[in-house]
Amino acid sequence: MIAIGVWAHRQVSNAADYFTAGGKMPWWLAGISHHMSGYSAVVFVAYAGVAYDQGIVSYVVFMFPLAVATGIGAFLFAPKWNRLRSRYDIASPLEYLAARFNVPTQQVLAWSGSLLKIFDVAAKWSAVALLLDKFVGVPLVWGVIITAGVTLLYCTAGGLWADALTELGQFVIQGLAAFAMLVAVGSALSARGLNYLDFWGALPEGHTDPTTSEYPMYFVIVYILVKTFEYNGGMWNLAQRYLATPSSTQARNTALLSSFLYLVWPIVLMLPMFAAPLLVEVEKSQDVYAQMALDFLPAGLLGLVLVGVFSHTMAMAASDANAISAVMTRDVLPNVWKRAKNFTDQQALRTGRYLTVIFVLLSVIIAINAENLGGVLSIIVTWVGALIGPISIPMMLGMLRPFRHVGPTTALISWGGGLLSYALTKYAWHLNDAITVVTPVLVSLVLFVGIGAVLRDAPAAAEEITEKLARDADPAEPSRA
Repeated sequence: MIAIGVWAHRQVSNAADYFTAGGKMPWWLAGISHHMSGYSAVVFVAYAGVAYDQGIVSYVVFMFPLAVATGIGAFLFAPKWNRLRSRYDIASPLEYLAARFNVPTQQVLAWSGSLLKIFDVAAKWSAVALLLDKFVGVPLVWGVIITAGVTLLYCTAGGLWADALTELGQFVIQGLAAFAMLVAVGSALSARGLNYLDFWGALPEGHTDPTTSEYPMYFVIVYILVKTFEYNGGMWNLAQRYLATPSSTQARNTALLSSFLYLVWPIVLMLPMFAAPLLVEVEKSQDVYAQMALDFLPAGLLGLVLVGVFSHTMAMAASDANAISAVMTRDVLPNVWKRAKNFTDQQALRTGRYLTVIFVLLSVIIAINAENLGGVLSIIVTWVGALIGPISIPMMLGMLRPFRHVGPTTALISWGGGLLSYALTKYAWHLNDAITVVTPVLVSLVLFVGIGAVLRDAPAAAEEITEKLARDADPAEPSRA
């Protein structure tokens, strides 16, 4: 991965190369990168724990919605992101918001989103550190530091190219590890007179139910809504994959490939997790995947599984770091530091690398204290899942022509109302996780649509932006670079 970073460093000559691969990334590479940036070691820790405790609901609730959401985004959002780059020369997902709404709205979303992503990436570091501890006895603090340190080396050197190429490499590694795990667990099931076709009937009661009382059907439906915003641009690093492709058609293909992978690939990864209650017993459900690997894999293949999980998390965190540095360099610094407005391209590139280092260091500090914040699943599901909606709704719906009349006042009310509803459901009323996650996005959506229909205070540029994003440019139409 470090070697890939060194190679990618040679491909980066300016800020556009660093943040969006110069718009030259092929759709298949962007699609694999989009997919692999969407989940990390959390799958093998938190979601594996849900599979151990509750069964297939782990796939139905946490993975299937990603396939649906990304498929929707292939037609609704992915081409528009690409048109933003080609027509307005943006390198950050929030860059267009200054013209679409106003600078204060852009800054509020940039600062709140950046803070949230620090906690998001911290949960990823913590998850992989838990696996390192379980596999090879590396203390959690050192697991976080080692993982973040290697990530920092290659992602600051090669930018988005390094992210995408390492994700391609670890997709291959993870594939080898996943099939090794399938074969090993299949052999363990066979020793008990079972196989992957008939073990379902031997599982504890309720493990084949697609929904549970903890994760009911309404949670799945609203989670799809949340992920439609999150995985098509609300998670800024995923918007960058659409920005990086040469055309809007290739951006759509990127999303379709990622959607297909989200539908199929998690089943391959999670089949051993579903069978886990028949094969192992663990004190903490989050340790189940590591325990199965330790029990059923020889040392070499065990190392391969560890490498797959390790590199997977580093690649996802690196793409987040790249996105945050793009937002801070392009959107935040020029508005808080006058000198940044006149940065040369090389100064912007150097600043982006510095900000990547700062972001990673802050996330490491949070990761070391993850258990004090409720653990990995709590951060990923309740914090990130709940708060990404209020941040992403103005940014995403602001691209669509039906909402061209919605202005900055409505955008800020939508953002603030969503965050307030989260605070009330989580900390004042202490409601369950399902309600805590679905309430903010619904409140933000209702406020954005409802108040926007009445207030209609959009700036003049909103009409032009939404119109230009609705269709591809005519051959003779120049870009507004």
